[in-house]
Amino acid sequence: MEIRQRAELDALYPEPQEGIREDSPELLLMKHIAAGEYDRAAALFRDRKQFTEAPPAADAPYGRFEGKEEILAFARGFIPRFGAEGLEVLPKFQTRSGGRSVTEVVLNFTVDGMIDQVPMFVVGDLGSRGTLEEVRLYCHAGFVPGLTPFRKPLFPSAHLEMGDPGLMTGAVKEYYVALHHVPGVDVDRIVACMHPDCVFGGYSRYEGKAPEKGPEAMRRIYTNMASYIPSGVGMRYETLIDDGVTGVIEWVHVVTDKGREELGRIAMSGIAAYMRGEDGRLISIRISDYAWKEKEIRWEETGTTEEEAGKVNRVREFPAGVGEKPQEIL
Repeated sequence: MEIRQRAELDALYPEPQEGIREDSPELLLMKHIAAGEYDRAAALFRDRKQFTEAPPAADAPYGRFEGKEEILAFARGFIPRFGAEGLEVLPKFQTRSGGRSVTEVVLNFTVDGMIDQVPMFVVGDLGSRGTLEEVRLYCHAGFVPGLTPFRKPLFPSAHLEMGDPGLMTGAVKEYYVALHHVPGVDVDRIVACMHPDCVFGGYSRYEGKAPEKGPEAMRRIYTNMASYIPSGVGMRYETLIDDGVTGVIEWVHVVTDKGREELGRIAMSGIAAYMRGEDGRLISIRISDYAWKEKEIRWEETGTTEEEAGKVNRVREFPAGVGEKPQEIL
């Protein structure tokens, strides 16, 4: 079947990572949906989460589904929501750590006899005995027919500061410290923690172009980011899934007054994967978010107003010292 819309994730990484666990619950969920086994998909969730007594949940770009009945409705409606008649699931990467598992997949949707590919992060909070407590799906809004590009923060932030880099390790930590250095991105430091063949991208449509890679391309990308990070917007990570090769971070924006008033930024959720090469430096950076799509949001479809959304995770500015080496506590 001809591919009409190809995903970057498939074009840049045609061969899947070795060692993917096909029985990992978040991947099984997608396979059951693709096979029309909706009851089996819902059966991956229990009636309640083990320790909080909250209902299980599936959080998709177009809505949140809580409790097994809603999760069953999510499963039944997934393929039609993408305007498709069928689905094939191609796993590309998998990262498991700390009670969570993330499978990065290419979804081959059958639409009018052709294949439309959608790259997606599927994050599973794992329960006992092969169950899921929650699953969170991330893809760009442009892949979902009719979806307005607004993804409110999925996690209520405990405080409005960027995360402590000490929770990260190796190149992922070095990258984060350099990216969120106040008052501005340390571009030289970022480039130095990347392998010369580091590839940037994966979660957009493939336009037939060569991938963004190499020191000069990385320098250009991050010099542009330095114009608004962290003076306008920072990323507060809410989950870290790091298996020693790949670090996957679910994050929410924290937006400064400058970011809101001068740049029009809105706090939203996103996700990124940072893969280390054999030498420990970053070899792949894969990000999925709705950055710079704020002007395209149709607020009447979001359940909130632009004014209210603009107040979420809002700070005056980030204090000096973010990104520096923490002082020793005596």
